[in-house]
Order: sequence, then C-alpha cells, then structure tokens
Amino acid sequence: MAAEIPGETFESPLLASHSPSLLHQISEHGGYAYVSMYTLGAGGDHRAAEAAREMAWEQLHSGPWNSVLPVWRDAYSMACLLVAKHCCAVGEYKEALRVLDLGVIMGGLTLRKDLDDAIAITKAKESGACSISEGNEGKRVLVDAEFNLKELLPKQSLSCKLVGKRPALSLEAFLRDYFLSASPVILSDCMVHWPARVKWNDINYLKKVAGSRTVPVEVGKNYLCTEWKQELITFSEFLERIQTNDSTSSVPTYLAQHPLFDQIPELRKDIVVPDYCYTGGGELRPINAWFGPAGTVTPLHHDPHHNILAQIVGKKYVRLYPASLSEELCPHSESMLCNSSQVDLDNIDEKQFPNIQNLEFMDCILEEGEMLYIPPKWWHYVRSLTTSFSVSFWWSELENSTP
Repeated sequence: MAAEIPGETFESPLLASHSPSLLHQISEHGGYAYVSMYTLGAGGDHRAAEAAREMAWEQLHSGPWNSVLPVWRDAYSMACLLVAKHCCAVGEYKEALRVLDLGVIMGGLTLRKDLDDAIAITKAKESGACSISEGNEGKRVLVDAEFNLKELLPKQSLSCKLVGKRPALSLEAFLRDYFLSASPVILSDCMVHWPARVKWNDINYLKKVAGSRTVPVEVGKNYLCTEWKQELITFSEFLERIQTNDSTSSVPTYLAQHPLFDQIPELRKDIVVPDYCYTGGGELRPINAWFGPAGTVTPLHHDPHHNILAQIVGKKYVRLYPASLSEELCPHSESMLCNSSQVDLDNIDEKQFPNIQNLEFMDCILEEGEMLYIPPKWWHYVRSLTTSFSVSFWWSELENSTP
C-alpha cells in the first residue's frame, strides 16, 4: 500500500512492495486496529499514522525484547516511515529524523534500506533548512582534566601485572604471540591515519554530522545497578550532557555498545577495521561505539568473541582476569547476566568475596591512539578516566579452527 501524502517527501519502494503482506501478517496476530490506523495514515491522516506507531510501540514493550514477534518490529518500521513522510511533507525535518532513527533502533530489518535512504534524504533537507553559522568558536576538545588515579581506580590497580605494549605489531607476530595463546596486548601506532583521531575531538564536527540524530543512552552507574535506565535522546543533547557532566555524579550518561556506525555511516568513514580483526578467518561482528564522560564504568564481565578496543578520544583504565578464573569471579546466576560478575570492583564486599583480592589480574591505562586486544572469555572491567570515545571490533573464529 503506497502512502498518498501530499507535499515533498521521499520514496520507499520496499514499503510499497512489502506492506500488503506485512499488514496481512499483522492482522493474523490480532493487529486489526493497527491495520485500520495505518490504512488511514497512508491515505493522508497524520494522527492515524501516529496512532499506528504508538500501537506498534506498545507491542514492542509488551514483554522481554526476545519475546516480541518480528512482525511487530516491521510494523513499527512501517509506521515510522509513514509518520516521517507526513513530517517531511510539512517541513518538519528534525521530527522526521527522530522518528526514522527510532525505526532504525527499534524496528525490524525488512524495511531497513528504506529507513536508511529516507534518513539520508531527510538529513540533507534538514541541513539545507538550517542556517547554522559555524567556525566562529573554533575546535572544542572533548577530553577533560584527569583526576587522582588512586581515588578513582579499584584497590590494587596498576600494582600487579601490566598489559604489554607492542608498537606496529605485524599480523604474523600478533597471531603467534597473542591470538593463538589468548593473551591480551596493547597495540600502538595502528590508527595514526584514522580521520577520527582528529575529527572526534571536535564537538562542532560531531554536532554537524550527528547532532540531530536520536541515539540510545544508558543513565546510571552501570547496567547492574537498580537505578540504571535507558533513554532516547538526540546526539546534541548527549554532547551537552557530557560537557556539563560532574564526574562525581552517580548518574552519568553513557552511549554504550551501540552500533552507531550502522546508524550514522558518516562516522563509519572516519575509522578503519584493523587488519588484526581478520586473524583466524572468522566473521566480523557489529562495530560498537562507547562514548561518555569521565567516570563511566562497564562492570566486570566477559564476551564470547575476540575484541579489539580502539581508544580514539581520551583514556581508560582496563582490568583483565583470565577465563580460568571464571568460577572465582562469581558470575550471576540469571541467564541474561551470566557473563557478568557479582563482584563490584569499585566496592568489594570482602565478607561475601573474601578471596577476590588474592586473584591475579592484568591491567593498564589505555591511552588515546592505542588498541587493546581482549581474547574471548577474558573478564574485563573498564573505567573512563576522561571524556572517552572508544570503538570495539568483535570478530569470531571459523568453526573448528584451532584456538
């Protein structure tokens, strides 16, 4: 069903071809009211289109994310495209961008190309409609002053074994000395040529490229805390929070483990996948962004894939424990948190975990311009020491390959 919306808007060929079958599936799953509102919206009724989007949104939040039927994610994408068309038709390009970003973040994959193409067209119109004077303020570096490390870091930090550092390490040496033995290493002098090294230190550049886009952020100490929550805000609002952040605050805002570069391809052009990520001949996983003020923490946990954490802006403290110590690190019993430790390194309960201080670990200060290789299943705790923008490159090995 093609939308009949007067005014200047954008084409959505996948929506036109898939909407009849999607609407039929939605009806089969009880979404008669959605189909009725969507049909009215496609006929030109803006309020009906918004109603359809709200109905799909309610379905997305009706239970755990993995229990949501895929057709309702596609239904949300459909409604977002429809609402965005209405917004563009009346020149409300910022609102259209917000809605399209929500479609990318929360919607299904069936209409993803329509969403991406609509974002590119709408962003160009939004940029043309705004007369922003740039270049008057000069560059504003994101990195802020450091604090006393001893006050910030967990007990015994930087007193055990430091992660080794290798400049311009060859692929052969990386494979032989670290990949096959599953050993962490800092890789330096590997991203000197990345445009991100300069551009991402410039807030004006980030606002220009991504300021009007909507992104998911975490608010609170970390995801294991009861007061932790998630919000959807514009990237400009997120940058403002970083600039005004009080590092002693217990509620920092953190853009964590988000595939930002799929959402905003302009930023993807500023980085390069390290050649090390093709070691083992496996598959590159989604590239994720980690961006926040000093004091943001990722609690002790492990991941199933090889990981290169590239530190592009600022610096971080990282502590690592080998996979062999998993039992001693007391993983949570809940299935969704089984890769996270019950041990809070910032406030260790020595009565509950009396032997934690005796466990050997490796740690380091990951400086701007360095990469850290974290092997699969290695436990790691990460704390930002300054405003920090990092990128994680995950990759898996081929099945049946020798570890």
